[in-house]
Amino acid sequence: MSMQTISIHLPDGAVKQVPAGTTPFDIANSISPRLAAASIAARLTPLTTAADVDETEDSAEAAMYAAEDKHAPRLVDLTTPLTEDTQLALLTEKDPDALKVVRHSAAHVMATAVLELYPETKLGHGPATDAGFFYDFYREKPFTPDDLAAIEAKMAEVVARDEKFVRDLEPREQALAEFERDGDFMKTHFVTKFTKPGEEISFYKNGKFVDFCRGPHVPSTGRVKAFKVLSIAGAYWLGDEKNPQLQRIYGTAFFNKKEMDEHFARLEEAARRDHRVLGKQLDLFSIQELAGAGLIFWHPRGGMIRKIMEDWMREECIRRGYDLVFTPHVARVNLWQTSGHEGFYADNMFTPMKLDDAYYRMKPMNCPFHILIYKNSPRSYRDLPVRLAELGNVYRYERSGTMHGLLRVRGFTQDDAHIFCRPDQVVDEVEGCLDFAEAMLKTFGFKEYRVELSTWDPKDPGHFTGAPEQWQHAEDALRSVLERRKLEYKSFPGEAAFYGPKIDVKLVDVLGRLWQLSTVQFDFNLPARFELEYVGEDGQKHQPVMVHRALFGSVERFFGVLIEHYAGAFPLWLAPVQIGLVPIAERHHEYAMKLEAELKAAGFRVETDSRNEKMNSKIRDFANQKTPYILVFGDKEAEAGAVSVRARAKGDLGSIPLADFIAKAKELVATQSMEL
Repeated sequence: MSMQTISIHLPDGAVKQVPAGTTPFDIANSISPRLAAASIAARLTPLTTAADVDETEDSAEAAMYAAEDKHAPRLVDLTTPLTEDTQLALLTEKDPDALKVVRHSAAHVMATAVLELYPETKLGHGPATDAGFFYDFYREKPFTPDDLAAIEAKMAEVVARDEKFVRDLEPREQALAEFERDGDFMKTHFVTKFTKPGEEISFYKNGKFVDFCRGPHVPSTGRVKAFKVLSIAGAYWLGDEKNPQLQRIYGTAFFNKKEMDEHFARLEEAARRDHRVLGKQLDLFSIQELAGAGLIFWHPRGGMIRKIMEDWMREECIRRGYDLVFTPHVARVNLWQTSGHEGFYADNMFTPMKLDDAYYRMKPMNCPFHILIYKNSPRSYRDLPVRLAELGNVYRYERSGTMHGLLRVRGFTQDDAHIFCRPDQVVDEVEGCLDFAEAMLKTFGFKEYRVELSTWDPKDPGHFTGAPEQWQHAEDALRSVLERRKLEYKSFPGEAAFYGPKIDVKLVDVLGRLWQLSTVQFDFNLPARFELEYVGEDGQKHQPVMVHRALFGSVERFFGVLIEHYAGAFPLWLAPVQIGLVPIAERHHEYAMKLEAELKAAGFRVETDSRNEKMNSKIRDFANQKTPYILVFGDKEAEAGAVSVRARAKGDLGSIPLADFIAKAKELVATQSMEL
């Protein structure tokens, strides 16, 4: 009897004919023993086409376990027998999915350690996350910080034992009986909810540890080389306070210690840059409990930076052909019904207020107001495009657990603009928006960004409005702009706004973090809802195309990002106080007044420390406020008309004539330089 042969298609295009039952590890070893040693898991992609897929399953459970669909790509252990023709990719440290496999295995290592130390504990689930992993445990006695240290030490022992991860299958009913017998209510729930009667379910073993798990895992515990137990938190089982309280232990893992050390160094740096801490330290803003959560109070220094940001935005809007408008903070519910927000967005809006004549809502967006301005006057094709811009306050109901400093608030200022144009103008207008976004990022010191295109999902039309041909036209227009500008982008089906597709420009800060700020959105919904018109060259009435555009996104969020990007050390042109004056002794106060007057006349923001304190104390206070320049002066400088200059992060630059300092500093401000 001949053995069945199957075809294994590799990423480089090679095809290997191997006996059925061959494992990914066997194939890796046949290519190179070094590749076999470096491989962590494998990805199998069936050779079937979309037409072969059986779409009869449409339940939430089936969606959750789509990876179990035989037609979908799936990750498997290196020891998985291959039984049919497939595409095979071996996961090494270079593959993004490989780290999740390592972290999932680290979670099992942690659970092994917990059960060896505290055998009375019951296991919940233990998935990998973007930042590491966690495991839920049920134990009547709370874990302590000393327990976490003991768990980490025990994990090192489990890793040193280099136990193989072995996958076993067991009939579902047998597994349920065993879990129910042991009183394991969490595993009983998982098996009941996520598997079907008659199925075989998978368990993973390493040493004496066994857990219900779909995998995959690294070959052995010894491959979990760098890990850290981080913290513990409490949560009720299934989120119900009537259920037992669980203890969730968080950890993280990396391919090696160097990467883990770099990760924690980044976390420390991120904590040092936390805009909430710096906002208080530098007296930039506050959130007042008496006024309410998510509402920002801009203090004078933060207010100065806001003014600079908004002045730049308004001046640039005017230069680029926008008209500035101002609109109310509230409107009748009827307006939001017409716009569709009352149906699509009501959960994110403040509740209605009953006044004398009607119910009103705080505005979550400016677009319906700009539409009313457009609609207020007859429009000709010669008038278009009409570009309306506003730095308008909007209000959205964010849940209490989601708010975060300046980054997620309930009241904020949107640098909103809406462009009403002819269909033949839309590509140029969208490109103009992207050019504006790039200029904004460059001006405020961001050199890198990512571009994403969010489209609709034709399989889920209930979450979107508009005809399929409208969506196709809009998406084609956005794609053509991205391709014309030769911008790399990723597409995200189903992530569009309900009224049209959008382009998101995500900036990358100094720590490599992505921030969602700028967006350009196509809208064919609101012009139809509000029956917008213009008279075309043919004398007939036509419907304009509408483009939404925001660059800061919100002034508050962008300010929070700026604080963290610069760690509060703003460039000279943005700094709320650009120059601090330090007279050495009381007799130098007269010269300080003269310097302050000259510097303010030259356009600088200046503060003088006239306190009866030592010079070094004054210098230290200005330095703690991250003041770009500190000018120190005594008898020598007063006689020479000079100043001793200390530049932030550069130290003492020596004594120079005041006129020379002013000339150099004015040049840095005029060019919006990032340097001192």
